Amino acid sequence: MEVQYFKDYSPSLNRDMECKVYGHAGRPVLFIPCQDGRFFDFENYHMTDAWSPWIESGQVMVFSIDTIDQETWSNKCGDPRWRICRHEQRIRYITDEMVPFIRSMVNERNDWTGYPGVIAFGSSLGATHAANLYFCRPDLFDGLLALSGIYTAEYGFDSYMDDLVYENSPVHYLANMPEDHPYIELYNQRKAIICEGQGPWEIPDSTRHLHSILLDKGIHAWVDYFVPHLLESD
Repeated sequence: MEVQYFKDYSPSLNRDMECKVYGHAGRPVLFIPCQDGRFFDFENYHMTDAWSPWIESGQVMVFSIDTIDQETWSNKCGDPRWRICRHEQRIRYITDEMVPFIRSMVNERNDWTGYPGVIAFGSSLGATHAANLYFCRPDLFDGLLALSGIYTAEYGFDSYMDDLVYENSPVHYLANMPEDHPYIELYNQRKAIICEGQGPWEIPDSTRHLHSILLDKGIHAWVDYFVPHLLESD
């Protein structure tokens, strides 16, 4: 499996950001790690093993990036307005810096021109961020794989709400989206998979809430709930 490491200065975040790229060709997948995770988690948590058939066959290239959750969603003692503004800077890092980088690389590797679509993929808070990218920017992200996410900004900001928190809380802005909004047609041309476990560390009510909103708005998505396998005690 071809693996590449990159470290570049991000003007949006005013700091160096690191990422790894797995694969030599195929559809681009942006992997967002779990809460407070790092760019190497895709490899360290052996997801390279699970994805190996698709990566090594040239069907996908996975771009694994760093989080800044400790400055934003996890920083419960920080000023909430500063934290959500910092999160918005990270969104710009992804949309204005990473997406062009991803497009350039996959176009070169696949001999494509102007290929637009990136699949957003994440687990836990990474799924929250992935879903938010997909629903906010369907012009850039044409696929979603969200595993055990929390789809309300209340998870990071409790009862605090302002314009930016609202714009990063899918259950809020999707619930108020007009039924004739052009994004709905875009969603329905794309593929979204949202899976939620029902184990002791999951928050399935958030996914159920999102699911009910998607159904109400006529937004197509495959939403699945699973029960994790529990080992019997001795």
